[in-house]
Amino acid sequence: MLILRNEENFAERTTLSFTYAKGILFLVTVFLIMLLVSLYLVTTLLAAWLDPRHVEVEANRQLIELTLAVDSLETEVNRKNVFIQSFQKLTTGAVAHDTLVREAEIGIVAAKTDDDGIYNMSSVDSVLRAEFEGSGVDERMFMNNSSSELQELYFMAPIGSGLVTSPYNAKIKHLGIDIVSKQNEPIKAAADGTVLFASWTQKEGYVLAIQHRANVVTLYKHNSALLKEAGDYVRAGEIVAIIGNTGELTTGPHLHFELWYNGNPVNPEEFVSF
Repeated sequence: MLILRNEENFAERTTLSFTYAKGILFLVTVFLIMLLVSLYLVTTLLAAWLDPRHVEVEANRQLIELTLAVDSLETEVNRKNVFIQSFQKLTTGAVAHDTLVREAEIGIVAAKTDDDGIYNMSSVDSVLRAEFEGSGVDERMFMNNSSSELQELYFMAPIGSGLVTSPYNAKIKHLGIDIVSKQNEPIKAAADGTVLFASWTQKEGYVLAIQHRANVVTLYKHNSALLKEAGDYVRAGEIVAIIGNTGELTTGPHLHFELWYNGNPVNPEEFVSF
């Protein structure tokens, strides 16, 4: 028994009585608390030091995470490569735009042809196209409604001073605009982006394509010289080529400028001030 007394008059203040049962209960409680704390430390803070398997488990976990990350990167690289190859075929004229369809499951552009390489339009596609063309719906209004994100972007004119001589007309497969300017006029990037394609083609001569944000691509054709290479990052207004008259599909010095959004051509004059 423990008695606590007042220091002034030694009067009894508190009396604590101990029994064997209470003592054992107290010791068991302290033991359980220490055991729980020890288990927590062993499985968390001290696991790397006390458990030799912890290092192996942690290494395996990191290996699995890295494997998944590499697999995702490989898939994304393959998608980009297929997209670039398909877009290069389009820019070189190897595949017509009408033969390209978007594969929704992988988000790339692919050719849809028969065994002879000739595009076959299904009867359903033919009916839908006929209804659309005969409905009187303005194609310009249709593109504006489906490209609100594109309208929020700012594009610079690729040529400082020039005259648009041939406008965009999808019905006759003229998927861009022709701009005539003086000889050796520099051509500038319409916006920040990465050069996707820069090479010679038989029909369009020296062609340069720039990938911008929001799935936007700009094309610059019939150049006399290319000043950038594929993979180069360019700023808006940076000189990327010189106006020219190269390729079979040209009748004089000019720039053929195209604007693509989500794999489809749009009218550049709706988004760029020339």
